Amino acid sequence: MAYYNPEPPFEHGDQPRVGILLTNLGTPDAPTSAALRPYLRQFLSDTRIVEIPRIIWWFILHGIILRVRPKKSAEKYAQVWTPEGSPLLVHAQKQAQLLRGFLAQRIKSPFMIELGMSYGNPSLASAIEKLKAQHCDRILVFPLYPQYAASSTASAMDAVFRVLLKTRNQPAVRSIRHYHDHPAYIAALADSVQAHWQMHGGKPSKLVMSFHGVPKFHLLKGDPYHCECHKTARLLAEVLGLNKDEYTVAFQSRFGRQEWLKPYLASILEALGKAKTPRIDVICPGFSSDCLETLEEIAIEGKHIFQNHGGGEYHYIPALNESDAWIHAMTEIALENLHGWVSTEWDTVRAKQEAEMTKLRAQALGAKQ
Repeated sequence: MAYYNPEPPFEHGDQPRVGILLTNLGTPDAPTSAALRPYLRQFLSDTRIVEIPRIIWWFILHGIILRVRPKKSAEKYAQVWTPEGSPLLVHAQKQAQLLRGFLAQRIKSPFMIELGMSYGNPSLASAIEKLKAQHCDRILVFPLYPQYAASSTASAMDAVFRVLLKTRNQPAVRSIRHYHDHPAYIAALADSVQAHWQMHGGKPSKLVMSFHGVPKFHLLKGDPYHCECHKTARLLAEVLGLNKDEYTVAFQSRFGRQEWLKPYLASILEALGKAKTPRIDVICPGFSSDCLETLEEIAIEGKHIFQNHGGGEYHYIPALNESDAWIHAMTEIALENLHGWVSTEWDTVRAKQEAEMTKLRAQALGAKQ
């Protein structure tokens, strides 16, 4: 059995390209128990996601979680599944397509964009394989996570490097660590919030900025995620002109019994409900695309908690998805990280001539192709 994966066909004179690899968490192939089981097994087997001794976690995962959770998760996915498929995948595919068009207006040198998921399909391995097949000798990894976390950004990079470990002819690789304070990203968030307020009669009583939660010990061991979330919230509030009493930060999706980053969103919603708050808007700045977590946990469950405790109007502000401001931000972030790899002065005719000369020189030296 070969240790390395096979390389794609190559001919001297093939035009090298720059590849942009968009990465996101992932999604099951269908809203069914059968589809959820392998997806959850892959996701929850990642040591970046669950830092429990493997032998203990193996028995918990296979003996309890994978017996119970697939059915429950499938029922939740069924509530948000679209005719086109998983919301996260649908939005991410549209983002890739639009980013391709925006970048084509800014650069002339050849590039390719592929989408890969850390878990599920399309896999990062298949995306890298497609980029290599198109002769991408340089790849920019663009995780769609504004705030860096070991359980998101780092897990995506782990998956990329696992592929490269099996790659004989490795491309040059750059990665985007974070963009939690990038002006274009903050502007896209502000644009989204302001558009929502225009449609719903102005500011709410409170804007809740909720981020995906992680165990507290991640912060204590040096993960910067908590700090980056708060910086995003502060910068967004400044652009929106909010004082400290007009917004709050919370963390959602707690799992297990250990302490996670606080305050918990459920507790915040309960307290705001009991205070008879007339209206709250909730935004999840850490999500580039709407998904199960935002559409079910935040938009549906969150509303239920708030209003069941006496709250008034509840609005979920959609993720950035395919908004022009967000695609513009993605373009700016990508271009900053592609510096020196792409060109606005690309001459297609000259490039073809140089490729032909390369092929002729190789043939003169005895190459068959």
